[in-house]
Amino acid sequence: MLAFQKNLTNGFYTILSLPASAMGFALSVQIAALSWLLTTQYGLDLHDVGFVWAAGPIAGILGQVIIGAISDKVWFWNGRRRPFIFIGGVLAALSLLALPNIGVITSALGVNGILGVAVLIALTLDLSINVSFNPTRSIIADVTPKGHERTKGYTWMQTVSGSFGVLAYVIGTYWTNYALIYIGVGLVFILSIVPPLFIQEPQSLTQSEPETTARKLGFFKGLMMIQPLWGFLIYSAYAFGFKIAGIEITHYWVEFACLIITLAFIVKTLREKEQILDDGTSEIGFKKVLAAHSFTWLGVQSMFIYIIGFLKQNQPHLNDTETGQVISASFLVLSIVSAILPALLLEPLARRIGRVKVHTYCIISMALAYLALSQLGQSTLTIYIMMAFLGIGWAATISLPFAIMSQKVNGAKMGLYMGLFNLSVVLPQLVSSLGIGKVINQVDDKNMLFIICGACLAISAVAWFSVKEDLNGSMAEKLK
Repeated sequence: MLAFQKNLTNGFYTILSLPASAMGFALSVQIAALSWLLTTQYGLDLHDVGFVWAAGPIAGILGQVIIGAISDKVWFWNGRRRPFIFIGGVLAALSLLALPNIGVITSALGVNGILGVAVLIALTLDLSINVSFNPTRSIIADVTPKGHERTKGYTWMQTVSGSFGVLAYVIGTYWTNYALIYIGVGLVFILSIVPPLFIQEPQSLTQSEPETTARKLGFFKGLMMIQPLWGFLIYSAYAFGFKIAGIEITHYWVEFACLIITLAFIVKTLREKEQILDDGTSEIGFKKVLAAHSFTWLGVQSMFIYIIGFLKQNQPHLNDTETGQVISASFLVLSIVSAILPALLLEPLARRIGRVKVHTYCIISMALAYLALSQLGQSTLTIYIMMAFLGIGWAATISLPFAIMSQKVNGAKMGLYMGLFNLSVVLPQLVSSLGIGKVINQVDDKNMLFIICGACLAISAVAWFSVKEDLNGSMAEKLK
């Protein structure tokens, strides 16, 4: 073990954050360029764009849970998480290279229509990202102790990753999205391959609950653990199945039924009393985190996919290139704020008043910013200002929930739990792609996008109030 890892220096946290930064950069490229490419270069409407984006969450369902479970149990190439970071990084770089060449690939394959090829490439990209994302996050929990150091690991992850996100959107804003894609290919490859070589992983993970209990987490137990997400799961299967079959559904009664199911299970979960065991784990606590985090991502993903429709309505004077630059600049502002805040502000605040409180307040600020943005889309400057406020919630969303969740589960199953936790991201992403996209595509007023986003974040904030702060983390330190 190198000295900087043994002493948990800031340099170690930086190196530890680089693999996650590689995947974050790939995701930033996808956010900035995918919808823009599909609408401007290939002429797809918003609903078809949403269908392409749906490929990613499907990859997440398969990739993160399966890879997470496998990486808990294997050891090769001197690591448990390292091999999957290597493999995912190489595949992600190659998939990014394919993005601007969808038309060329379609012609070479002799396929009529690009939608199928676009879905295949998006699926490969997202599967690659998801193959690596779980290990890049799990490794932080593997090599840091519970409490403040764990929180520091995840907030540093977001600060470093967010800084690369800033770079991504600077490139997209001041050059072009094509330049962003090709630079992304090189960065994703390098950051996935080199940094893991300097991190020594433990050959055995800490067992934080009895072995007999740990072995019980099979398929049925896992399904029960994600009960708050059942409504999302049912709708995703329904909507994707009908889309694949080419059946056009014009009514919304299934959407309303699934919304009621989702809210019912979430309310049921939030009403349950959370008990934290002596080892700091809490099954109900884990479920509450899933419930709260899911509505955050339903709102956030909807913004990522459909902001282009919002811009085209509110600023029709922009051409395709200018629209792409405004999107990149908007996410640049978001990324700057989310890169600065985690290590500088959120981590010290979390140590002082608790992770859950800090995160909840950030989510409230995000809900208010979305609702304001729904009324202020005519000015590019106003959009940038609102994106800065959204950056507060985004900074928390991609750092603090990992620290909160990792405190509530068995450390020896961290990869599996991280995969189950990721379902609170990918299932809402699917609903956004298939359900929210249907609504946004049909309504005349695209400002409805941010009203929906604001409502989702408001529900998330209410849910986070029910999550109990663990005593192994910041609150324990405060009580000493």
